Order: sequence, then structure tokens, then C-alpha cells
Amino acid sequence: MNKVVLKAESLDGYLTQADKEILDRMDGLYRQAMVSFNILTHGGDAGLRKREEAVLIELYNAMGALMQEICKAEPRIQVYSFVTAKENHGEASRLIAKLRDVRTGREEFTYYIQRAFELLFNLAFAGPGVGGSPQKNHLIVKTPVTIPMQNFAVHKIPDLDDRLEGTVMCVMLRGALLPSMILSKEIQEYSSRGYVTPFALFKIKRDDTKNESDMEYILDLDRSYFRPEELDGKDLVFADPMNATGGSLVTVVKYLLDLGVKPKSVRFLNVISALKGALRIVRAIDTATINTLWMDPVLNERAYILPGLGDAGDRINGRDEDERPRDMLQLIADYGSNIANLYRSQIRTIEETVLRR
Repeated sequence: MNKVVLKAESLDGYLTQADKEILDRMDGLYRQAMVSFNILTHGGDAGLRKREEAVLIELYNAMGALMQEICKAEPRIQVYSFVTAKENHGEASRLIAKLRDVRTGREEFTYYIQRAFELLFNLAFAGPGVGGSPQKNHLIVKTPVTIPMQNFAVHKIPDLDDRLEGTVMCVMLRGALLPSMILSKEIQEYSSRGYVTPFALFKIKRDDTKNESDMEYILDLDRSYFRPEELDGKDLVFADPMNATGGSLVTVVKYLLDLGVKPKSVRFLNVISALKGALRIVRAIDTATINTLWMDPVLNERAYILPGLGDAGDRINGRDEDERPRDMLQLIADYGSNIANLYRSQIRTIEETVLRR
């Protein structure tokens, strides 16, 4: 098999000593929080629960302040609630709370994922920290109203053409497929020329039989679809609900660099990113920027984000059978006719990528 493997020890080699000390501090705070989890899980009288909830709130405030301090020193890590106006924070926080909730079903989860990537698009391409406010484009829209004559409306949107065109959507299958289509659709809608991103598809997974300390990230080149020459000099955008360890992104980008691909930039958009994964990426890839709606403090020994939201790919796509995993075209079909029609331009481009039409 034609595969590329990155090991966790190589990934950790990118972290500085200061990074490791900060991560140790965060781990200590989270261990204290788990004491509170245990008390709240096993009940107790109302007074005890009330006191423990107050302790937990203070611990989360401390972890949030530490993450904000770290990200302020590293401008290539952009966390929505750290860089946007305070009045916008409640929307993001409530959205993440719904995604985390064990009671949120698959259809509702997919709906909130779409909302999350709409916010992330604005953060990455039209928000603060992207080089100043863009000029405006004027859209003249023909409406369905024809009495007493044909009506038109004028709308202003940010002029993002220079930031969008030249973008390639790089998909790390499989949980990233729908988020990538959502983001590509946002780019199309904000482009004055209806720019549909080219797609590059990378079949990569981590070996979940291993622990965080000896994890392996496996890029299957036989089931990936891309042309290196189409990525050279381009703005590469990766969209994935979760960034846990950063290993999958680093594996793909380092492989492309070894091929001689020199991207203009690399942008990674996540609904939730673990602090460790974010630090690994910006230390490993000089041109990388991370835009995340929310940052979680730690990883456990199995490399799961804590407190996390579970397996986002399974919650979007459902579980694959062990012996018969679905390919990307079958996943697209499984999204159903309504969502397929919504993203028809993106689906057509993915089909052209896979079938080499």
C-alpha cells in the first residue's frame, strides 16, 4: 500500500519547552475539574452540588484566561470569542453547547455544524485579524415582484474576491467532507463571480488502537485524489469539525511540502480545537493559520478532546461498518437530495476530482 505515516513523537518535536510547560499547567487545572465532575456525577445534597458548580465555573474561567493569554501571544491561532466583539460570544457559546449535548440528534447536529462554519467563514475571511475591513461589493438582485413593474434590490457585501479566488479546498476525509462543502458554498456566495473552489481529497486517519503518546497518522495515497501542480502557490483551506492533535493536517501538509508544493498559505477551520493541536500546527507549519470557533483545554491519553463533543464524523455521517467503509461519493449520496441540491456545484467539482473528468 502507498501510505505516509507520521508518528506522535515527531509531532511533539515541534513544541517548544514553553509550550510543554503551558500544556502541563492546563492539564493540572483540568485534573482539578475532573474532581468536580465526579462529585456532580454521583449526586449529593443540593448545597454540595451548588458549591461544586461554583468551583467548576472558577476552574473553567481560569482555563479560559490561560488559553486567551496563549493565543494573544500567537496571532496565527484565531479563536472566535477571543477576537470578536463581546456581544457575539453568546451565539458561539450556545452553538457549541448544542453541539456538545448528548441529546442533540444527527439532523440537528448537522444543522448546527452548518451554522458553525458560516461563523467561521466570516472569522477567516471577513472578520478581524485578516488585514483590515474589505471594500464593498454591490449586488443588484432581480426579485420575483413584477407589479407594477420588475423590481430590483441593491445589497452590499464585503468584496472578498482577492481573498477567495486562488483558494483550494483540501478535504481530510471523512468527517471533513460536509464541512468543506459548506465552506466552499460560502466562498461561492461571497465571490462576485461565483467562484467554486477546486477540491483536493486526502484519505487520512489516525490509528485509534494507539494512545496519544504513540499515535500514528496514516495518509492513504491510493485513495486520495489531488494534483500537486494545482496546489502550488495556492491558498489551501482545510475544514474539519475537530482539531485534536493536529497530526492529520501536519501529515498532509508536510507530505505536500516534500513533493515541492509551496502553498501561498494554509488555513485550518475548526468548530473545536484542542490547545495542544493548535500549538503543534502553528509550530510545524510556518504559513498556517487556525480559525476555531471554540478552544478546549486538553487531550486525554486516547487523544480525545476534553470536554469535547464525541466523534463529529459519526454524528454527521453515521457510523461506517468496519469492513465496508463508505467512499466519498456514497457519503454525498447519503446526505440526501435536499442537501445534495444545495451543494450541487461542490458535488460536481468533487466528482470531477475523483473521476478525473
